[in-house]
This record gives sequence, C-alpha cells and structure tokens, in this order.
Amino acid sequence: MASPEIEDGPDGPLAGHPQTLRPLTGELIAAVLANRGYAVTEDADGDLVGRWGDSLIWFFRRGTAGELLQVRTVTAHRFGIETVPDLHAFCNAWNHDRLWPKAFVHVADDGLAQVCGEVTTDLERGVTPHQLDQLVDCGVTTGCQLAAAVADLPGGTLR
Repeated sequence: MASPEIEDGPDGPLAGHPQTLRPLTGELIAAVLANRGYAVTEDADGDLVGRWGDSLIWFFRRGTAGELLQVRTVTAHRFGIETVPDLHAFCNAWNHDRLWPKAFVHVADDGLAQVCGEVTTDLERGVTPHQLDQLVDCGVTTGCQLAAAVADLPGGTLR
C-alpha cells in the first residue's frame, strides 16, 4: 500500500519543506497518524494508542529527550502461565525469521501471558514527516502481522 500524501495547514506540524528534519514530538506523531486516517487517543500518560483488530498499538517517545520512537503492539490473546516456554519459542522463531517487530513475552500481574512486539527507532537527529509516516506504517503493519500469528497459536483466549 502506498503511503498517503503528507498534507497539513500552513502552521501545522507537517508544514514546511518536506525534506526538513524535525524533532520527534507527540504533535508530529499525532499529525502523521491522523494524516494516515488512523484513529488514536491519548492515554492518561499522554501516549497515543489505537486499536487494530483486537490488539492495541501504542506510540511512545522514549529516551532522555524523547528522541526514540517506539511502536508497541500488545496482542489481544492471553495465555496461561504454563504456555510461557512455548511462547518464548514462538518469539525466538519470530525474531530469527523477521526483522520487525521484536517479539517478547509479557506476564501480567494476573498470571496471564501475552506476546508483545516493538519497533524502536532512534530519531535523535530528527525525522521528516515522510520518514515518520514510513516508520509508523512499518510498526503498525508488522505489529498486525505478529498479532495475526499469535491469534493462531493454541491455547490463547481473547480477554
């Protein structure tokens, strides 16, 4: 799928020369997501989150200056604690065969396990809206691929 044209008003976060590097900001991430037509909301911590299928995808700014973009997928299926070794094997195989997203197992306080995925990029030097659009698309697309693969694993339930 081709990326949509990046457009914005004369004073918006996407305005200006398209090849000009800009600092990674929450406003820029929100503008790129909105330009793509993705519905996201801001959580209590100010992070952007959206729902793709049954899974959630967060868009974080990490690092001391918020220079790292992290797109984190939390897959919807949950598994009993006894399946953690199998989930680790799944994640190891996924990480061996694919570049993105990095997959890992998270065990929640309720004792249920989930598979999560992350695409993290260092944007300390800045990013153009087009580059950010491509990074967001990569995080969402590969996160959805991971979620679909996890949904096919035995023993998972939607919660």
